[in-house]
Amino acid sequence: MSDSENVLIVADSEHDANMLYAVGMFVPDPFIYLRVGGQCHIVLSDLEIDRARKQARHCRAISYSQCVEKLRGGSKQATLAAVISLLLRERKIRKIFVPANFPHGLARELRNYKIKVRVKKDGIFPERQFKNADEVKKISAALMMAEVGLAEGIQALKTAKVARNRTLVYHGVPLTSEKLRSIIDIAIIQAGGLASHTIVAGGRQGCDPHEQGHGVLRAHEPIILDVFPRSQKTGYFGDITRTVVKGKASAEVRRMYETVARGQEIAFGKIRGAARGADIHQAVQSFFEGEGYKTGKKNGRMQGFFHGTGHGLGMEIHEGPRLSLNSSDVLQTGQVVTVEPGLYFPQIGGVRLEDVVVVNGQGFRNLTKFEKILEV
Repeated sequence: MSDSENVLIVADSEHDANMLYAVGMFVPDPFIYLRVGGQCHIVLSDLEIDRARKQARHCRAISYSQCVEKLRGGSKQATLAAVISLLLRERKIRKIFVPANFPHGLARELRNYKIKVRVKKDGIFPERQFKNADEVKKISAALMMAEVGLAEGIQALKTAKVARNRTLVYHGVPLTSEKLRSIIDIAIIQAGGLASHTIVAGGRQGCDPHEQGHGVLRAHEPIILDVFPRSQKTGYFGDITRTVVKGKASAEVRRMYETVARGQEIAFGKIRGAARGADIHQAVQSFFEGEGYKTGKKNGRMQGFFHGTGHGLGMEIHEGPRLSLNSSDVLQTGQVVTVEPGLYFPQIGGVRLEDVVVVNGQGFRNLTKFEKILEV
């Protein structure tokens, strides 16, 4: 957005990507970010202000308690809305742009102070979709953390023994989704990342793309491993998915795996600047249907390919642009997207493969280094 537009954000930067993007430092409690005439101001508690002056040097750090004292000196109620009103009045501002997730109650209070609050329809920072070289490095670093965790998980599967009932046994005890997830997540923590809701879904569980997985894992059936950690240092995400079989994959699983891999290659072949996200997705969908993998509801549940081909990746795990059936997004140089087609049939299991690419003038560059092997 234009630097001339005045912007207000009230949020913490641990969870709000716009705030983290604006200030570049983690603050666990909500605080005030104000950009007026291209100049950044942040209003924080005395607990955070000294750290902010070191870590967010591009912003002027203002003490919240000093603002409160100014209000009390004038016999005014020192609410959050009153503090914001004071800051805006001092700068002769009566209209402010806010993000779509701005607190509604606070917006109403500000209107009581005769401040016009307007939601920026195209986003407070639409430029977040376009990653510079430094941001691509940060995403690559987070992706490497994901790969470290994934490697540890696959190594555990390789080490596991197969019991008579096809259950996997690891160090003498049954290997569960929960145990394998903890192995992956601990490796990510040691690499500097933070994993959340890592997916380890075996057999029929893999047919629900966001099922985390639970219970004992079994040999000779597909296991979806979807790992998407956040860098504890930068706040950027990595995202990777591999599908593996401990033991021998059935002919049905192998054919489905090869089809998904070819579908991903089809998507790669269409990724470039000016490509429409919906067209990329439709090409993959059409290929799957041509191979006999129809998408639709059967026996009350969806099967086939019923999620998007990909999504933007950055300070949020899911952000624009989208590669999906109903997307209106057009790819542009500098955008980072996942490419993750999948097929899901309850009688067979689920298969998904996911890499992360950055769009450039020649097409794309794949940031993912991890190999694709079905049987381990």
